[in-house]
Amino acid sequence: QVQLVESGGGSVQAGGALSLSCAGSGSIFSMATIAWFRQAPGKQREWVASISSLGGTAYADSVKGRFSISRDNAKNTVFLQMNTLKPEDTAVYYCKAINRGLDYWGQGTQVTVSS
Repeated sequence: QVQLVESGGGSVQAGGALSLSCAGSGSIFSMATIAWFRQAPGKQREWVASISSLGGTAYADSVKGRFSISRDNAKNTVFLQMNTLKPEDTAVYYCKAINRGLDYWGQGTQVTVSS
C-alpha cells in the first residue's frame, strides 16, 4: 500500500516557477515508478513526467525543457520543478505511484498560472 500527498501548488504569473512535492508512505515507494499527471478544467487527465526507481526520466513534449522531475528515496519524496510556467499549465497536478501492476494516486494540488 502506498499513500501519496502532493504539496507546493499555488498561483503564479506566466514565466514564474513552482516546485511540487509528492511525499509517499509505504515500503515500496522507493521501488515504484512515480509519475506526475495534470487535469485542467473540462479536459482529460494527461501525463506530464515520470521517474523510475533507478532515476530514469521522461517528459511530455509540452513540458520538456521547462519541467524537471527528481526523487529522494531516503525521504520518500518526488519533486517536480516547473519553470517558465504558461497559462496552459494551469491544472490540478497529481502524482501516481506504479509498482507491480498496481497504482496509487494522490489527491492533487492546484497550480494556477495567470497571464
